[in-house]
Amino acid sequence: MYKQLSQIYTLTLLIVICFTFLNGCSSVSYYHQAVSGHLSLMMSTEPVEEWLAAGDTPDHLKKKLQLAQKARQFAQDRLHLPVGDAFSEYVELDRPWVLVNLVAVPEFSLDAHQWCYPFIGCQAYRGYYDLEDARAEAREFKQLNYDTFIGGVTAYSTLGWFDDPLHTGFTRLSDSRMVALMFHELAHQVIYINEDTAFNESFATAVELEGLRAWLEQQGDTSGFDTALERLRQREQTLELVEDATARLRQLYDQQATLSDSSLREQKRRILAGLRQAYLALAANWNQPGPFGSDPGELNNANLALFRQYNQYVPAFRQLFRESGEHFDRFYEAVHQLGELDAEDRAARLNSLTQRFHENL
Repeated sequence: MYKQLSQIYTLTLLIVICFTFLNGCSSVSYYHQAVSGHLSLMMSTEPVEEWLAAGDTPDHLKKKLQLAQKARQFAQDRLHLPVGDAFSEYVELDRPWVLVNLVAVPEFSLDAHQWCYPFIGCQAYRGYYDLEDARAEAREFKQLNYDTFIGGVTAYSTLGWFDDPLHTGFTRLSDSRMVALMFHELAHQVIYINEDTAFNESFATAVELEGLRAWLEQQGDTSGFDTALERLRQREQTLELVEDATARLRQLYDQQATLSDSSLREQKRRILAGLRQAYLALAANWNQPGPFGSDPGELNNANLALFRQYNQYVPAFRQLFRESGEHFDRFYEAVHQLGELDAEDRAARLNSLTQRFHENL
């Protein structure tokens, strides 16, 4: 099933706002788990230097931490990312994810439920540190005939409000993927557009890819970038399938006034089953697991909504990087100018950039 490597997580800031200025918010239990989960993570960290100096730190972990510190310096010096004290501490986790995301979409819709918060805006997912808490809320949505999806998140960014730590979600990855994920998370501190997940995540993925290319060129081994490009091609091929299925589902859902629920469900089932089969046919020729894994199981509206948000504009931002002379500072300036446009003009500009992008030019 689709697993996210990254998420923007601003709710730890929100809990402070809620209790300081609003005397508590409506979903206090949710906010409590958000802040307690994050603070528990932060309070468990120790400086990387102490892990490196400790005699009982395994050699493989020391190598990962040493590599991470080199990547931090490279991100600051070469990519001009706002590193600060991010990734200067480390914590061991007892699970493969740092938190899980819940996505909920009505049975006959492609528009994900939005959770909205003061000052921060709306997000089409909700993060939980406890899997059972996410499952409990998912059950409530299912009772309302929503499609739901819960997926693990490898790492998240607090947009610079906290010094995000390294953890086992990073160090379990291959060297190239760990470095790329660090660049991705740091990129979120450059710009954040309220209620535009596709913009935020696509930009960070572009920085991840172009940053990884520069990093590997400095290391004298670009084979890791070829692997990263292959993962990107897999995402793009999967996105084409998802967009086709989404178009057919949207056309189907527009007929709710004339079709019975049973007819809608059957046609929906066929479209999603066809998407699964098409994905499996593609994945059979890949050398590494695709974005939906080796077997996506039964897909639904929530799977599609989440996947589309995270992959839509990566080619556009990579084209903008090229048009900025492949200078990261100029690129960031151009991205900020793009972010100042209203949502419609921003999307039109991104679509235009996408059309001009070709990988091998």
